[in-house]
Amino acid sequence: MEKKPIGMAVASMVTGICALVFSCCIPVIPFLLAVISLILGIISIKTGRGGKGMAIAGVVCSIISLIPAIIVVVGGSALIGAGMLS
Repeated sequence: MEKKPIGMAVASMVTGICALVFSCCIPVIPFLLAVISLILGIISIKTGRGGKGMAIAGVVCSIISLIPAIIVVVGGSALIGAGMLS
């Protein structure tokens, strides 16, 4: 039985969890981490490497953490556009 490399799957899961944790506090970092996690997870799943469950967990965490990040960016843009923030 051959061991398959699971580095990208682990990296996807770790960055997805970090993005999820930071999504409540910091507006920019979770967005970047979620995009990285999403890319790594999709590549890991498509190449058929080991750790498919971890890659899926990373993709799911990154999608969940992108939702508040997008809301913060859109809300901040609306407030700046309305002149409420200077």
